[in-house]
Amino acid sequence: MFIEALNAFSLALFDGSTWQNMFAIDPQQVTWAEKIIRPVLIYITLLILLRIFGKRELAQLNPLDLIVIISLSNTVQNAIIGNDTSLIGGIVGAAALLGINAVFSYMKYRSKRFETVLDGSPVKIIEHGKIDRKMRRREMLTDSDLDIIAHENSLDDRSDIYHLVLDPNGSFLAESRDEIKDARFKRDVIKKINEISKQLADLNAVLQKSN
Repeated sequence: MFIEALNAFSLALFDGSTWQNMFAIDPQQVTWAEKIIRPVLIYITLLILLRIFGKRELAQLNPLDLIVIISLSNTVQNAIIGNDTSLIGGIVGAAALLGINAVFSYMKYRSKRFETVLDGSPVKIIEHGKIDRKMRRREMLTDSDLDIIAHENSLDDRSDIYHLVLDPNGSFLAESRDEIKDARFKRDVIKKINEISKQLADLNAVLQKSN
């Protein structure tokens, strides 16, 4: 059975139609220009949509945000590849995506204004402990979202956040009040001291047993 499978594979390997179907784009289904234009248009469209609907999807604060990110890739997949599923078609589409990304990255590097237009500016959600209701509503951040952000920054809850900024890349920068920082620092130091003391006690016990 193995020999038969090997022979069938060998015949398929040297069959011209195998390689032709893999590396040839069917002009009746899709053109070369379409394989390049499709991913470029989808790339630009996604940039615009993420710019309009905010940056919280990039932060993936809850399962809904994660579902959106995962579903986006499946939703636009057929729009990118069209009716062609050949290997060369996939390579061309991937090259087009990487190419347009390289162009936009270079333009961001060269122009601060273009970077601001493309990514937007950092959004201040909380300043000096006061929540900006307008910005919070625009980014649709719930109390639970703020608590999650606080926990990710080793804070007890949202009331401990003194400054909160949403960066263009979707990451949150949270700072607490100085007294909370000091209390957390002291708590961490005490914890480390207790760990070291326990290690020393265990080491001392081992040395005494060896003697």
